[in-house]
Amino acid sequence: MAERSPWHPRAQTPREAGAAKPDGEDRLYGLNACRAVFAKRPQDVRKVWLAESRIPALQPVLAWCVKHRIGYRVVDGADLDRLTATRHHEGVCFDVRRREPSSLAALLAGLPPAPMPALLVVLDGVGNPHNFGALLRSAAHFGAAGVILPAGSGLGLSGAACRVAEGGAEALPLARAGADEDVPGRLREAGFQVAATVPRDGADLYAEPLPARLALVFGAEGEGMSEALIHAADLRLTIPGSGAVESLNIAASAAVLFAEWYRGRRR
Repeated sequence: MAERSPWHPRAQTPREAGAAKPDGEDRLYGLNACRAVFAKRPQDVRKVWLAESRIPALQPVLAWCVKHRIGYRVVDGADLDRLTATRHHEGVCFDVRRREPSSLAALLAGLPPAPMPALLVVLDGVGNPHNFGALLRSAAHFGAAGVILPAGSGLGLSGAACRVAEGGAEALPLARAGADEDVPGRLREAGFQVAATVPRDGADLYAEPLPARLALVFGAEGEGMSEALIHAADLRLTIPGSGAVESLNIAASAAVLFAEWYRGRRR
């Protein structure tokens, strides 16, 4: 008797569609986010749900699932809404093995040595997954070498962050600082200048070229970054503007700063 294909194109019952993801896995959604996971680490895909309209776009994924006996289901929009707890799933949802951040030491060891150009992103208190995703998208576009998360932060590659990142989350190494680790000190040892991004009273971003080997530090919306980290920085950078609003949000600020660093490298 022929082996049955795991592709069984029927709608799941609400009970099936509401199943919780296992420990050690993340539930990601969004077409570009899911495609990026499949392109970078197909072995981590554990289960796939998709709308019938996404079958043509995801044929390589379905072929992989058949070959490697990974379960997938064709479901309707309401079931995808329940699976992802959002209507912004774009017709596809993956359960994938969680990609844990590396240590700061491992991230630095994988970079080109000084004085080769490199851009790192350091987050201090950022918690909004949509801002995080937008920042990852811009960082990937402008060639950042990695993102450093604070110790004890719950920030991670959630479904919302990865969807907004549009594939950028898979392009960037992530590291989490250790408790009480001297992040600015470690970065300086690796040849980086550390720049705190502040809404006012910093050096004009456009006045002088940015260092080729740069670690940009971003604080949370509203609260900003810690005073200790601001004082530990080598530079304080402000994006000049009309003054009609107090400042840009973190995602917009990050894109402007990344673009200016990238422009300098192109020169």
